[in-house]
Amino acid sequence: MAGREDGVAGAQRSGSGGAAWAEELLDQLRPAGRDVRKVVAWLAESVGGTACLLDGDGALLAGEPVALDEKLVADVLAGRLASAALQDRERHLRLVRVGAPPPSAAGVLAVARPTPFDRHGAELISRTAAVLELLLRAHETASAGRRLERATAALRLAVLQLLMVEDTVSARRVAAGLWPGFLDADTARVYVMEGRRDERDRLAADCLDATGGRALVVLCPADDEHVIVVAPGRGGASGGDGGQGAGDALRALVAARPGTYLGGSARHGLARTATGYAQAVSALAVARFSPHGAAMYAERTRPERLMDPEALQAWSARLLRPLDALPHHTRAELLATTRLGLEFTAVAAARILGVSRNTVRARMERAGELLGTDLTRLPVRAAVHLALNTQASLDPVPEGSAGDGVVRFADLLAGTAVRAWARELLGRLTADGRDLRGTLRAWIAAGGNAERAAHLLGMHAQTVREHVRGAEPVLERRLLATGSDQYEVVLAHLAAGDLEPPALGGESRPG
Repeated sequence: MAGREDGVAGAQRSGSGGAAWAEELLDQLRPAGRDVRKVVAWLAESVGGTACLLDGDGALLAGEPVALDEKLVADVLAGRLASAALQDRERHLRLVRVGAPPPSAAGVLAVARPTPFDRHGAELISRTAAVLELLLRAHETASAGRRLERATAALRLAVLQLLMVEDTVSARRVAAGLWPGFLDADTARVYVMEGRRDERDRLAADCLDATGGRALVVLCPADDEHVIVVAPGRGGASGGDGGQGAGDALRALVAARPGTYLGGSARHGLARTATGYAQAVSALAVARFSPHGAAMYAERTRPERLMDPEALQAWSARLLRPLDALPHHTRAELLATTRLGLEFTAVAAARILGVSRNTVRARMERAGELLGTDLTRLPVRAAVHLALNTQASLDPVPEGSAGDGVVRFADLLAGTAVRAWARELLGRLTADGRDLRGTLRAWIAAGGNAERAAHLLGMHAQTVREHVRGAEPVLERRLLATGSDQYEVVLAHLAAGDLEPPALGGESRPG
């Protein structure tokens, strides 16, 4: 009698109300639905029983647990049975195989209730199984897409990190699988785009679209608000610039997105990607105050441009000569790490390179020992930074072209043009009633440590910080953040005679 009553109810539902349950089931496929757990719960309520969905290992995916015969479940999972119906004591069971795309195994939809299943109940179960299969396939496809996106992002980061340590051969090899010919270019520009942290993924996707896949787009591992774009180009120093087209597209993107900023580097060889990145970050600081929100590495007068290029190159080569005896890979690794370690904190440099901060510190300590310098001192850091950038940006000078004498760091700073530049730059500080120049001199001598500088000056550490911060807009350079701007101000103090040039290892070595 119970079976007949259920059959009557089923007939009524499949009659005038038949469309209702079908619409409810179809609703589960709408974007707002698509939840396997809700579908299984809906089925259980619709048939007046209990339902569950098991994965290929028999683990519960959704619904309430139903006691089942393991051999029967295994037969359905293996495909030996497409479905099964049985009565177990006072309950009636239905098991239906739910297909899933490889490599996932099929699952089993199991439904139990105290009354027999009529045609309507069986149809509900089979239709629901089909909907669940669609949802599982959609979920697997979406998961595969996300896995592919993560793998591609990891590959892009790996390519960037290889470029950062000047390993262009490995970088090209890694990139060739997904982007054949992408890094065949001779040079590249590096851009850093800054936006809101919670919109960075969208910003990176927009950068990919804007550059048409012609650039390496990476979520910056050091700053959650930055996206790094390496835009390869072809030609030498006087050739065409394929990276410029990407730059135009990125500037247009910034113009259309308020609160987004772009900094770009000069064009460098691929092996100088680390230098380009540092330049792009420096330009980004200027872009924040630009009406267009974008800036290229500033063409302002820099101290190295006021030095004799042959003497500067000869001095740089002499200072860095101890590194030349190292194997190529080790040398490139030390140079890239030191260059980034001088531009950023050890933590930021470690994230960029994909190593630990202890590794960064260890490599910089080794570089300092080989160079016979103390990289904890700001004047020494400024000098080594100058040498590294000179090596990266200038063409090699023929041996002996700088004359027979040994060029010393103090000689480079003693030039008339350099001293005039230093006096003009530091002279801007006299307009402030506070002794900003004196505070900066003590702060540099104290290694950029406000507490030690305060002790030397007899003032509060917070006052030192305020003075340093107050000098930043006057000098148009960032001082509290390590990097190129800070080292330029250090060089100005050295050239102006406010501080004594440090003794460097290379100047005491025989030629």
